[in-house]
Amino acid sequence: MPSRHEGNAIVYCEGAFGTPNGKTAHGLVRFTQRYEVLSVVDSRHAGKDSGEVLDGRSNGISIYGSLDEAVAAAREGRRPATHLVVGIAPDGGRLAPASRKDVLHALELGLNVDCGLHDFLSEDAEMAAAADKNGVRIRDVRKPPPREKLHFFSGKIEEVKCLKAAVLGTDSAIGKRTTAWLLVQALRAEGYHVEMIGTGQTAWMQGARYSLMLDSLINDFVTGEIEHAVWSAWNDEKPDMIVIEGQGSLMNPAYPGGYEILAAGRPEIVILQHAPARKEYDGFPGYPIQPLPHQIEAIETVSGRPVVAVTVNHEGLGDGDIAAACEKISSETGLPAFDVLRDGAEGLAAVVSPWIDDPKRKVKRK
Repeated sequence: MPSRHEGNAIVYCEGAFGTPNGKTAHGLVRFTQRYEVLSVVDSRHAGKDSGEVLDGRSNGISIYGSLDEAVAAAREGRRPATHLVVGIAPDGGRLAPASRKDVLHALELGLNVDCGLHDFLSEDAEMAAAADKNGVRIRDVRKPPPREKLHFFSGKIEEVKCLKAAVLGTDSAIGKRTTAWLLVQALRAEGYHVEMIGTGQTAWMQGARYSLMLDSLINDFVTGEIEHAVWSAWNDEKPDMIVIEGQGSLMNPAYPGGYEILAAGRPEIVILQHAPARKEYDGFPGYPIQPLPHQIEAIETVSGRPVVAVTVNHEGLGDGDIAAACEKISSETGLPAFDVLRDGAEGLAAVVSPWIDDPKRKVKRK
């Protein structure tokens, strides 16, 4: 991870903060070691605290109605902004025309721009010219490496001797990355050396040193890049455990994901993130999410490895409903269930830590 912040960032999330399309911004205001996050731009929530909007807890990161307001506030606070980070993650990863104007304005104001969308801003002639004129940089986080630098699966994953855990989900935009980070942090607090494998742009923006952009890779190299990231973390750091961030879900019609992580990352255990109140796949009405026990069975059948816990995304649930939802999940699946965002990841860490201490426990759950 970066040893220090790269700069002071304004997170651009116009029209999306507090929605699934704002998940990059959500991750950055909750945790990042790459930037000092100054503020968020979203006119719908102007004047509010981003933590209050997102999690009901103040975090001191204000939301402004425009980029100019955010830049002025940073200057007045004697922490001038150096970066605009695009915090929206819309379906398809494309930048809307109004947002494009705002990002261009950021370059004209002398801000570096980091963007994780499929639209590569560095290849936009007008934006590239604005960056050059103002002496700033555009970083397209999702741009894949040159083909000659990509890795093909080799089997070197078998050299990795520490415990590997994958945090998969029953849907996209359901909190897999946040749960993975919280688990990493809880285990580190207990004295374990744990490394995070980021598989999307937000984890990289949060400072995950071992990262890949799974959804922008050429298919032939997906498993090789997963293997190489996991192997590199092991080879360089010799950690007690490696946590792999999941993408999409096994049966999501638009974002099927997890197969490659199970096949190439070869985790010994799986943690499954689930939103009990979510009945259809995010953004796709008419496509019901398969029942939780069915999804667990699918993961365990594909991987031959156990799902050891279910972590709950409490969207659509009142505070009084969360405990009952966890109890129902445990009753249905026989697994412990935790809301780590609300309650912390200590309980989940207690489930995982015996596997670190005895990694030979590689039997499939009955």
